Amino acid sequence: MPRRGLILHTRTHWLLLGLALLCSLVLFMYLLECAPQTDGNASLPGVVGENYGKEYYQALLQEQEEHYQTRATSLKRQIAQLKQELQEMSEKMRSLQERRNVGANGIGYQSNKEQAPSDLLEFLHSQIDKAEVSIGAKLPSEYGVIPFESFTLMKVFQLEMGLTRHPEEKPVRKDKRDELVEVIEAGLEVINNPDEDDEQEDEEGPLGEKLIFNENDFVEGYYRTERDKGTQYELFFKKADLTEYRHVTLFRPFGPLMKVKSEMIDITRSIINIIVPLAERTEAFVQFMQNFRDVCIHQDKKIHLTVVYFGKEGLSKVKSILESVTSESNFHNYTLVSLNEEFNRGRGLNVGARAWDKGEVLMFFCDVDIYFSAEFLNSCRLNAEPGSQKGFWLLARFWLWNDLSVSFRFPDHW
Repeated sequence: MPRRGLILHTRTHWLLLGLALLCSLVLFMYLLECAPQTDGNASLPGVVGENYGKEYYQALLQEQEEHYQTRATSLKRQIAQLKQELQEMSEKMRSLQERRNVGANGIGYQSNKEQAPSDLLEFLHSQIDKAEVSIGAKLPSEYGVIPFESFTLMKVFQLEMGLTRHPEEKPVRKDKRDELVEVIEAGLEVINNPDEDDEQEDEEGPLGEKLIFNENDFVEGYYRTERDKGTQYELFFKKADLTEYRHVTLFRPFGPLMKVKSEMIDITRSIINIIVPLAERTEAFVQFMQNFRDVCIHQDKKIHLTVVYFGKEGLSKVKSILESVTSESNFHNYTLVSLNEEFNRGRGLNVGARAWDKGEVLMFFCDVDIYFSAEFLNSCRLNAEPGSQKGFWLLARFWLWNDLSVSFRFPDHW
């Protein structure tokens, strides 16, 4: 009897323990069902079947914000351009009105330069209509074709370099870089904000948002210039995850010629100081002085000659040559500077320039092998400004390509 009571007591104890565990399990499952869900990977309302994290929407929001900032910058630039065009048109209309008033007062004004249409926009559209991009052109041969230059975001490839130099221009000049950046921005504006007559459909992203192109989607471009009409641009864009390319054709028409300034230039009082460094080469100096006598003494007559001679050998012969020219042509506008040191062209030009102390003068750094004409001396005067080096590169181009005015004689031992 005591053993049966012990067994019954033990079964009752295990039954109560089992009920307690069952109640605990039910309570735990209830707490799990009632607990709020975390929104880390939860789907947003309106999107079914796909889960996007918070980082995705932050990136999408940032991209939209950058697009609107780019759009605002572009609109500001267009507004500034429109204001400038409006101001120019106002000044042009005011100038025309003043000319009409002058003509009404009996003075009269006739000019062949008033051939541009009164409406500037109409003229620019006429330039596009006349360009090869619109109507094509009949060419006599392949040599009449205007070639395209290609460019990317970082490089410009120029055909004019030929095969002697690398055609890649890097870094690109600032003016060319600014031009191409403006063209790419204009192409993006056309793609991202198309007109109603554009033959393209708005593409959508994975979430149905509008697809926005940026400068990183630019692949390559081509451009060429018709000198009397304008510049044509062909641009290509492509998204990394799309197979289609976007092609945009732009044209920058040239406007009518406009007067910048008109002035008279008096070169009758402009003296040129020809500075020649020399060492030993007395025979070449004899030929140089023959040309100097014919051009500078007999024709131009507004020249000063400075000879900077290095060393002692040949110095007496140079002096006799100058004295002979003085006696024959009554020419005294020369200076002979003697330096007892080795020949140095830069040193000679510096000493010759400092030897002049008679006021303003145009200096022509010359070599003994250069043959020049009176027309070249006048070009020196026309393309130089007092206190400036503006004329240097113009004259350098003149030396290289105008072989009627300047030629080079090289010694036999070179």
